Amino acid sequence: MGLLEVSVSDIKPPAPELGPMPEGLSPQQVVRRHILGSIVQSEGSYVESLKRILQDYRNPLMEMEPKALSARKCQVVFFRVKEILHCHSMFQIALSSRVAEWDSTEKIGDLFVASFSKSMVLDVYSDYVNNFTSAMSIIKKACLTKPAFLEFLKRRQVCSPDRVTLYGLMVKPIQRFPQFILLLQDMLKNTPRGHPDRLSLQLALTELETLAEKLNEQKRLADQVAEIQQLTKSVSDRSSLSKLLTSGQRQLLLCETLTETVYGDRGQLIKSKERRVFLLNDMLVCANINFKGQLEISSLVPLGPKYVVKWNTALPQVQVVEVGQDGGTYDKDNVLIQHAGAKKASTSGQAQNKVYLGPPRLFQELQDLQKDLAVVEQITLLISTLHGTYQNLNMTVAQDWCLALQRLMRVKEEEIHSANKCRLRLLLPGKPDKSGRPISFMVVFITPNPLSKISWVNRLHLAKIGLREENQPGWLCPDEDKKSKAPFWCPILACCIPAFSSRALSLQLGALVHSPVNCPLLGFSAVSTSLPQGYLWVGGGQEGAGGQVEIFSLNRPSPRTVKSFPLAAPVLCMEYIPELEEEEAESRDESRTAADPSATVHPTICLGLQDGSILLYGSVDTGTQCLATCRSPGLQPVLCLRHSPFHLLAGLQDGTLAAYPRTSGGVLWDLESPPVCLTVGPGPVRTLLSLEDAVWASCGPRVTVLEATTLQPQQSFEAHQDEAVSVTHMVKAGSGVWMAFSSGTSIRLFHTETLEHLQEINIATRTTFLLPGQKHLCVTSLLICQGLLWVGTDQGVIVLLPVPRLEGIPKITGKGMVSLNGHCGPVAFLAVATSILAPDILRSDQEEAEGPRAEEDKPDGQAHEPVPDSHVGRELTRKKGILLQYRLRSTAHLPGPLLSMREPAPADSTALEHSEEDGSIYEMADDPDVWVRSRPCARDAHRKEICSVAIISGGQGYRNFGSALGSSGRPAPCGETDSTLLIWQVPLML
Repeated sequence: MGLLEVSVSDIKPPAPELGPMPEGLSPQQVVRRHILGSIVQSEGSYVESLKRILQDYRNPLMEMEPKALSARKCQVVFFRVKEILHCHSMFQIALSSRVAEWDSTEKIGDLFVASFSKSMVLDVYSDYVNNFTSAMSIIKKACLTKPAFLEFLKRRQVCSPDRVTLYGLMVKPIQRFPQFILLLQDMLKNTPRGHPDRLSLQLALTELETLAEKLNEQKRLADQVAEIQQLTKSVSDRSSLSKLLTSGQRQLLLCETLTETVYGDRGQLIKSKERRVFLLNDMLVCANINFKGQLEISSLVPLGPKYVVKWNTALPQVQVVEVGQDGGTYDKDNVLIQHAGAKKASTSGQAQNKVYLGPPRLFQELQDLQKDLAVVEQITLLISTLHGTYQNLNMTVAQDWCLALQRLMRVKEEEIHSANKCRLRLLLPGKPDKSGRPISFMVVFITPNPLSKISWVNRLHLAKIGLREENQPGWLCPDEDKKSKAPFWCPILACCIPAFSSRALSLQLGALVHSPVNCPLLGFSAVSTSLPQGYLWVGGGQEGAGGQVEIFSLNRPSPRTVKSFPLAAPVLCMEYIPELEEEEAESRDESRTAADPSATVHPTICLGLQDGSILLYGSVDTGTQCLATCRSPGLQPVLCLRHSPFHLLAGLQDGTLAAYPRTSGGVLWDLESPPVCLTVGPGPVRTLLSLEDAVWASCGPRVTVLEATTLQPQQSFEAHQDEAVSVTHMVKAGSGVWMAFSSGTSIRLFHTETLEHLQEINIATRTTFLLPGQKHLCVTSLLICQGLLWVGTDQGVIVLLPVPRLEGIPKITGKGMVSLNGHCGPVAFLAVATSILAPDILRSDQEEAEGPRAEEDKPDGQAHEPVPDSHVGRELTRKKGILLQYRLRSTAHLPGPLLSMREPAPADSTALEHSEEDGSIYEMADDPDVWVRSRPCARDAHRKEICSVAIISGGQGYRNFGSALGSSGRPAPCGETDSTLLIWQVPLML
């Protein structure tokens, strides 16, 4: 295996020990010493655990007679433990010397880099992780078949001081690197800028994160193979499912134990049973779980269950149906729906014409309330025609009845929503009945928590899109066998749309931004599957023919144009400026005047044009009101725009940087008075980057670093040695900035603090097999998002490179992937659309109880949306707080809920509290797929938000490079010259 046996003497090196703390240390130095103490202590404990595996288990088992475990099986179970111990013994020796000289040097980052960047460490740990499942299955089997072995394990556990099982010891190497990462993150937080250890700590964090990522991926793949093997064992060899599972083309995307429930006609629960559900890349499999074996063994080592396959269905035929969704969509196809596990549907049609979906009782009750409300509204109209005045029969009472029914409907909606939160309802195809009509059956699973439900709905949706021809395959991994599957987290091409609706002119793309807007009417599944909500603003134009802005809505299943408007000149750049951070907003609130109608802080979108115009638009929905406009100094074309907390910055064609300060109210930018102008260099300012405390501006091959508030130049450096080359793109991740250039095939990484050049990557080597003989490639766009660096080229090819996500250095370590979907011409831009998914769903009970205050404190993009017009009238009556408490004493003893708008007395513990921020009372008949506030699971309270992410590329036409490689090409949906947007959806990171 390329590893040499090295004999390490048993003479113990001195344990690392910190001397007494010197006087006069800064608070940060004291904290760093404590963290170093934690590193030393946790490493000592880890090495002890490894020694225990060998001394307490492996050695006795090897020497035991008669053998409880054969020598060959011992080799498999304890594979690579010795080598891991060697690695960490060497690390411990080096750590001792560092600890001894800590107070004079205070350096530890480089030791981690030196110790854990060796390929040997990755190889040894990879072998261990990949072997872990096999090791555990051998132990399980031996426990079941060899009583002496089981007795040995029990005895060892009882004798150990901490009662840790063999499994507990052997899982420690898998958890080691995440522990290191947390300790180094703490160390980095307490290491000031300019400290000699800072860059090496950032590099160490990168090394460990990369190592942990690779091991995680290998563990995931090993677990996936083990799960599929376990499933395959439970299928008879002759069945078609067995052939499908053993073909090697299947990827396991998700598998979880869910509870299947069966309901009767009146919504009562008939039975529930745990099932193991497997989502493969093209099919869904449901299996019974058969736990057989002694319970005492499972306490020593986790037992894997045996499965019995219940049903399997091809993915395209699986539909997710929410409680409250109209069943009419299925009736069109003359489909009968019956519930799995319930009694067979009666053949007479009358039993079938009313299909209750989900816990049908709730939805039926809601419909009854709606009908009653319609009746009471008619009664109200009749009462309004009365001529006389009566104590118990007047408009006040009638309105109170209406409001009370609306409140009961809201309670019912909330119950339905709660039912949806953890209820996964799937419509599956069954065998046709005697007359040949297709019969579908409904399966209802309860997921462990709302996150799990979101995960299933999202993965099911993306797996279906992944089966489309353009995604088979969508990505290729270069330098490896062409068969290798792209990993499951790959972005999936969701749609390809023309960028401009008016085809009269072939407009060139300039820029794109996403303006996030939360749509309150999206239902549970819609949010889990839809593209990030909001609007895409696409700008472009044609030399001499003016510009154009096209706005697409992403709040529907597929993007559609909602508005487009012409401009005097082509759009060259755009910048989305979100609302002020809360602290800034509060500090500026005092200076704002209520009289100024534009003084409400809304996100804005800024456009830079070819003729030097800078336009500022409000981004509230599609209201394209131009808030402010100005011309750049000398009418120079605006090549790039960036905002910082203090300025709106524009990079101009003549090498000037124009900075517009915020207005006195802090709401908009002051475009009226002349901007602060700085000359960055003789050539055009191609790109700007706003960092926490600095602004980077590029001119030619040089980058100038300016102080963020005063814009005073601090230093400048040469990013490229060739004077004729310009820096065209800069993107930041962690503590590094990746740059692309106007010519050449490489991209370069620079450190944000020392400005050191840290890495160079040649993109051409990644694309040669797609574009044979294409030597002259140039990078035309860059984007970093969720640990991936997207690189667009002038040949229309898009390359994806993995980068670390943490605060280390974003070095590229993997080979990356190339998209088989691209453009016919240069990739004009790469942009990201993100929106916070369902902020309400993960709210903790505590937040909910806080009521209105919690609403006011929500971060950007989570505030309540304006109420739809149709509900405004109703909403206003509610906002005035009409809580009529009219009561007919004589009816108090009668059955049924008291019809009064007054909330039930607090003594009623089952009552659901409602408050004004519940939003409008939605009409379920119009839109049954409704968000209502509800109570999340306590275990999810720590998850504040989940981000829905899509990546958009723009360029000329659409091209499938797969057809060039010999696979069946399909006609491009857009003409080669038309500007086209490709939208990739990224699986939700849960």
